[in-house]
Amino acid sequence: MAVKWEKTEPNVGVLEIEVEEERVTSALDRAFRKVVQRVNVPGFRKGKVPRRIFEARFGLESLYQEALDILLPEAYSMAVIEAKLDPVDRPVIDIVQMEAGKPLLFKATVVVKPEVILGDYKGITYEDKEFAVTDEVIAQELENLRKSHAELRVLEDGQAEPGDLLVMDFVGYVDGETFEGGEAENYQLELGSGTFVPGFEEQLIGIRAGFDREITITFPEEYHVKSLAGKEATFKIHVHDIKRKALPELDDEFAMDISEFETFEELKADLVRNLEHQKAHEHQHYVETAVLEKVVAAAEVDIPDPMIDQEIDAQVKEFESRLESQGIPLDAYQEFTGASMEEIRNQFRDEAKKRVKTALVIEAVVKAENNEVSETELDLEVQKIADSARMEFDSVKELLRKNDPGLLGLKSQILSRKAVEFLVDHSVHA
Repeated sequence: MAVKWEKTEPNVGVLEIEVEEERVTSALDRAFRKVVQRVNVPGFRKGKVPRRIFEARFGLESLYQEALDILLPEAYSMAVIEAKLDPVDRPVIDIVQMEAGKPLLFKATVVVKPEVILGDYKGITYEDKEFAVTDEVIAQELENLRKSHAELRVLEDGQAEPGDLLVMDFVGYVDGETFEGGEAENYQLELGSGTFVPGFEEQLIGIRAGFDREITITFPEEYHVKSLAGKEATFKIHVHDIKRKALPELDDEFAMDISEFETFEELKADLVRNLEHQKAHEHQHYVETAVLEKVVAAAEVDIPDPMIDQEIDAQVKEFESRLESQGIPLDAYQEFTGASMEEIRNQFRDEAKKRVKTALVIEAVVKAENNEVSETELDLEVQKIADSARMEFDSVKELLRKNDPGLLGLKSQILSRKAVEFLVDHSVHA
């Protein structure tokens, strides 16, 4: 097989490929054996039509497309390897010659991974930031812990305050008419949670259980339901119950109720250890992000549109999954917001460009520093996965070996992590 590669643009080129006549003949034979199973010829059982009769009736050309389906994928893959290319999109194929008794000639227009010109990536200076476990942080975490174990008690008498949970019915009207999503029964709303439109919750402060109240709010101009954006609405509300959180005391009994510790001081010490670990992780992430952002900003790369589009595809899919986890299909979201798919995709474009460039720059650092992954490093990562999944090491490694991106994907993750660690190790904080 003969292969010629010529770049026509910075990230685009043309592969000219010639496949030997013998392989074309073999592909036509295989194509005949497949196609003959699908044709009906009077006097012959399906699949038993002789080759000469088939060709006389349908023509040899009727086998060309099937033969191309056999030849092209393998020939293209071999050509990419021979030319040492890294395609980022499906090729555009142009058949130059397909004829029995002659070599197959075709061209493949290929978009390839761009070249990254790294700027300074060693000795990056960044402004450090403290992530300390202060008394205020500890106190806030303890308060959060109390709130998470608070007991809700029905308020027998008294007025609703921020933090209270209201059990209520409500009906909303715009221009005198009810609207979809504007009414509910026995709805539970925490005052001050910001769940509802600004002004709604504030107007319920001071209400008592068993009472009615009518309030008026104005939907924001940027409200996600376009038909309601900027509109004034009136809500008629009836409050059934008011529930108030009763916070537990931070004492030994509390510690024993929620943990394996017997004293509050032991519980607090464990909380401080966890906070220190969390803050150390936050600091590490901050430094990595600060250094990487500077390295990425200093690099030059012309990103092909297909790479950006593929990343947008991935982000839209993530977005759709998040919506579905909330019980909202993507088409329903589009109906509520009036957003077209193009508008949704455009919302992710800038972030997609950033992610793709960051990945390319990290890859360039790996290449510049000749980073590699040892078998020991790979096995350690496989063991972590096995431990997490409670599976045997050999089973996990075999699964990774058989499935994409599998071991190659895992190696790529390790290399990326090592590259970021290298950048941080060779950086300087101000």
